[in-house]
Amino acid sequence: MNSVSFVLGNGTSRKDISLDSLKDIGTTYGCNALYRTFSPRYLICVDSKMVHEINNAGYQQKHSVWTNYKEEYKNLDGFNYFKEAKGWSSGPTALWLASHHMYDTIFMLGFDFIGLDGNINNLYAGTPNYLDTDASETYYENWINQTSTVIKENPQTSYIRVKDNNFVSKKLSSFINYKEEFINTFRERMFDEPI
Repeated sequence: MNSVSFVLGNGTSRKDISLDSLKDIGTTYGCNALYRTFSPRYLICVDSKMVHEINNAGYQQKHSVWTNYKEEYKNLDGFNYFKEAKGWSSGPTALWLASHHMYDTIFMLGFDFIGLDGNINNLYAGTPNYLDTDASETYYENWINQTSTVIKENPQTSYIRVKDNNFVSKKLSSFINYKEEFINTFRERMFDEPI
C-alpha cells in the first residue's frame, strides 16, 4: 500500500487549504472544474458538459483525466475511461479510484454534503457548467450512499473526512475505518499550523 492520498471534492470547506502543499504529502485526486485552478494527479469528471469543457481546454492532453465512456466522446482524444461506468457522481467516483489505488489513508476534502443556508455548496457555483450561487442545495443522500459503498468495500483503508461544519452522517459514521476531523485539526496535522 501507498501511504496517503487526498480526494478533493468541490465543497467550500476546502477553500483555505493549500492544495499545492498537499502534493508534497500524498497523491491528489480532484473533480470537474478543479482543473481550472489546480492540477491534481488524477482528475475525475463524469458530467458530459465538463468533459467537453476539459476537452476544449486540451487539459487531458497533458494530465490524467478519467471519465465514463459515452458515444458522444468517440472523437475525443486523451481521456482515460473506466471499464465499467458506475453511474455515480464525480466525488464518490474519485474516492473509488483512489481506493482502487490502495492507500493506507485517504483524506476527503470538500465532501461537505450539505448546502450553505439552503443554497448550493460548491466552489464553482455561478461559473460555466455549474448552477448559480443561489440555486437550492443538492440532495446529498446519493453522495452518502455512493461514499458508503466505497468505504464498506475497502476495510483496509482509513478514510478521514475533513470538515468545517457539524454535519454528521450516521451511515458513514457506522464504519470503523471512517472518521471525521475539523479543518483546523487537519491543518495542524499536515502543515504544523497552530489551532
